[in-house]
Amino acid sequence: MPSVPNNRMGPHSTPKAPRAIVAGICASLVTLVFIVFGQTAGFGFINYDDPEYIGTPIVSKGLSIAGIRWAFTHVHANNWHPLTTIFHMLDCQAYGLWAGGHHLTNAILHAICAVLLFLMLLELTGALWRCAFVAALFAIHPLRVESVAWVAELKDLLSGIFFMLTLWAYARYARRPARGRYAWVAAALALGLLSKPMLVTTPFVLLLLDYWPLARLQARARWTPLLIEKLPLFALSALSCAATIIAQTRAIHLMEPYPLSLRIGNALVAYAIYNGKMIYPSSLAVIYPILRDGWPLWQVIAAIVLLISLTAAAFILRRSHPYLLVGWLWYLGMLVPVIGILQVGEQAYADRYTYLPQIGLAIAGTWTAADWSRRSPRRRLFLAIAAPLYLCILMLAAWHQTTCWRDSITLWEHTLDSTHGNYVARNNLGTALVRAGRLDEAADQFAISTQINPDYAMARGNLGHYYFLKGRMDDAAAQFRQALRIDPSDPEAHSRLAAVLVKQGRMDDAAEQFREILRIDPTDTATETNLGAVLQHQGHTVEAAAILREAVARQPGLANAHFNLGNALLDLRQPHEAIIEFSKALALDPQNPTFQDGLAQAIKAAQPAHN
Repeated sequence: MPSVPNNRMGPHSTPKAPRAIVAGICASLVTLVFIVFGQTAGFGFINYDDPEYIGTPIVSKGLSIAGIRWAFTHVHANNWHPLTTIFHMLDCQAYGLWAGGHHLTNAILHAICAVLLFLMLLELTGALWRCAFVAALFAIHPLRVESVAWVAELKDLLSGIFFMLTLWAYARYARRPARGRYAWVAAALALGLLSKPMLVTTPFVLLLLDYWPLARLQARARWTPLLIEKLPLFALSALSCAATIIAQTRAIHLMEPYPLSLRIGNALVAYAIYNGKMIYPSSLAVIYPILRDGWPLWQVIAAIVLLISLTAAAFILRRSHPYLLVGWLWYLGMLVPVIGILQVGEQAYADRYTYLPQIGLAIAGTWTAADWSRRSPRRRLFLAIAAPLYLCILMLAAWHQTTCWRDSITLWEHTLDSTHGNYVARNNLGTALVRAGRLDEAADQFAISTQINPDYAMARGNLGHYYFLKGRMDDAAAQFRQALRIDPSDPEAHSRLAAVLVKQGRMDDAAEQFREILRIDPTDTATETNLGAVLQHQGHTVEAAAILREAVARQPGLANAHFNLGNALLDLRQPHEAIIEFSKALALDPQNPTFQDGLAQAIKAAQPAHN
């Protein structure tokens, strides 16, 4: 790679810290993490994203060659993050569906991330106790709870580890540029992007480090060589951006009703909110729904004034306090991919998005406080007392916040206590109550959710399912049709409406709903199985058999598909082939009496052929 001026590099003019102290700090960081997050080993999964990340059949079966291939060739949970998917498979291989094991993995990864942050900053700056404080703040801040206590957010932790390794490798490369060292930087970044695409701004962070603390930008040097040096890294980020946009096309499309002006206003206010929660992390929740009418104008203006003022201050003080500009731009830049201009999901902002960006604020604040304290012994004494006290307060708050993730009902009740007009929390509390068998209470939550946001398709679908369970088919169909009006490409709503139509005896309409699902996803074998059964009921046995053959060929482990194909073959007077299919169904579900009856009928039908 092109070489650039490389003298006066801060971290390499500072004596190395004693290894015993460094090791003690690393051990302390791990201890702090497990004091706060060790309790999660006794927690369960929650009903928000966890089922999609862990419950996908190919993931829950554990690691396999087919699973690895699937991870790289399929979108998983509206994202393309194959390394994260593979890691979830490893967890399932190790723990099965014991949620405590998955939580333990998250805690371990977060501890590793905190240690790597400390070591990386030490490599960059050599400032032992400042680096230790930033790492401790990162390790136990309440804003970290969502990333650690939520199994589905393993991608935050995994990408965080590779982010730290990227910066650490870059610090070593900057000290002595070489192609081999640059390859380590690129490899770490690539693995991070395969874990979570939020790392696309990492090359920008490396440019900031060139300014401070690496001091690679000298009076005679320009930015051009540094930019050229990072072109391969920017190329990796561009490829990740393209893959992410393709993977999230449907999720982005669902957010189109929110105008650009609303999204920009929300982004500006979100920046300000993240600032506040960094200092005073109160009323934390798993979801803060985007306001359908946007933030009040005065709040948007106040956020603009705050951001401009802080940016101007950091720029003005850049010569005497370069870490202010670097830390502030680190924070602003790393939040860009998730700030909501390109909106994905119902959240206005999210605690988990601060996992890496707020390291920049921690660096800026820590270095500023340390420099301030150097001016007098009294200030040093004050900081020596205030800093540990602040960490203790944050640790207690983080521990308490973590307890709210014990189970789904606890989490959503806490979320409703911490937010207002939260239609997403109402809906998810409802689904948790359904699982607990409290159907009528769940229906109340679904109804409130639709009242708050009449265009929230998920709550309408869940309310419709409640009516279905109660036998109110007309009401159920009305809710499912409303959900499909909002999101016509939702396969679950089509499937639920088809189930209502089957109950009502409207087989033609039900078949059309199943065909629509297959237009959305031609590989949906469960839908092929249902469509085959409906077609057979209508007397279209030949077509039913052809569709069911495709289903069992694509997914041989689907017992119902073998059973339905056996029935179709019986109707086509092919009892010997039917026996084979019924036998396969029974092999997959030996205790199913319906499958046993089907096999008995096929054997009886085959008897005349032997006489």
